[in-house]
Amino acid sequence: MSPHVSPTPQQPRHAVVVGSGIGGLTAAVALHRRGLRVTVLERAASLEPVGAGIGLAPNSLRALDVLGLGDTVRDLAAWQGEGGMRAPNGRWLSRTDSAAAAERFGGPLVLLHRATLVDVLRAALPEGAVRTGAAASLIDAGEPGGRPALVRTDEGDIEADLVVGADGVRSGVRGVLFPEHPGPVYAGFTTWRVVVPAPVEPFAPHETWGRGRLWGTQPLKDGRIYAYGAARTPAGGRSADGEKAELLRRFGDWHHPVPQIIAAAEDDGVLRHDVFHLSTPLDTFHRGRTVLIGDAAHAMCPTMGQGGNQSIEDGVVLGHHLDPAADLGAALAAFTADRLPRTTGIVAKSAKIARLAMLDSAPGAAVRDAVLRLASLGPSALALRAFDGVCDWRPPQRTYAARTPVHQAQQA
Repeated sequence: MSPHVSPTPQQPRHAVVVGSGIGGLTAAVALHRRGLRVTVLERAASLEPVGAGIGLAPNSLRALDVLGLGDTVRDLAAWQGEGGMRAPNGRWLSRTDSAAAAERFGGPLVLLHRATLVDVLRAALPEGAVRTGAAASLIDAGEPGGRPALVRTDEGDIEADLVVGADGVRSGVRGVLFPEHPGPVYAGFTTWRVVVPAPVEPFAPHETWGRGRLWGTQPLKDGRIYAYGAARTPAGGRSADGEKAELLRRFGDWHHPVPQIIAAAEDDGVLRHDVFHLSTPLDTFHRGRTVLIGDAAHAMCPTMGQGGNQSIEDGVVLGHHLDPAADLGAALAAFTADRLPRTTGIVAKSAKIARLAMLDSAPGAAVRDAVLRLASLGPSALALRAFDGVCDWRPPQRTYAARTPVHQAQQA
């Protein structure tokens, strides 16, 4: 281990990002744009993310605008049109008006494959900044104004002026920083995800809620379909005859196009993951020279689709506070002050919606569906109101003007 040398204008601060997910790569790009030298350490052998889609809401797209990547992502993504929520028999519970969403939040939701977003973010980093096959563990969180942080890899120890823990819901960095925290807990349901060719018969994008089960079907720009399912079930379960067969048992009699989507899936192309979240919030996101972002800091249920969006926000806000000349301790404290209240509220709201979506009693589900139908008749649909204070967020930095009229109006 070489002795640590204080950064100078000729030798910028060195930031080590542990984890190359959406949040880690966003933070790396933001810090690189701020003039830091960035190293991203990824345990996996390659940056080939699990094949699934990600929905980007106006809040994260505005964050990406700060990095000059918002329009690139918009051009690669499918814009979600009319759709809504349905019952398993196909009855519409509520309709989604994309124009109303765009007017309310400054733009509609866009959907793209995670691999596409990873490619965009990685391309914004210097060659060699991302090291794959590099399992890393935090040895010392460091001390602002004092000793550097220390990260251990198989190739040796790395001293860092800043360590960003972006290593997911089971974060090893979080475990070192906050060993007293209880960690993630099972949310009570598991999820399945598939990407398949589009069925011949058209359909409207939708999310369908049943009793203790839900399904969503959404288009990607390349013509494929991203679909996901969720169901209440004990943690750790796996189907003896495969997850495609399990989906057919749980959703095979639901409305079009659900059975067709499942039928089009490859037997080994169905991804299954139990949902864990941080139901007990952290008291702070940083200690010493080390900070947590994304699922490592605030893992949440996927029912608001905000996990990846909040990770992107984290990375951009971290870059905002990490001015090269800023006091590191003060900068990390400001980051926590900005992000902890917001993400804690979204974690709690996502859990509340998950409990509603996963109601498995017949009377409870009937009341829920009736409320959804009535709410959709009002001047402002329940689905939109749920995202007030979430999708209308704006980054602290100046954003670049976008090309579409609605984004130009929002920048004015």
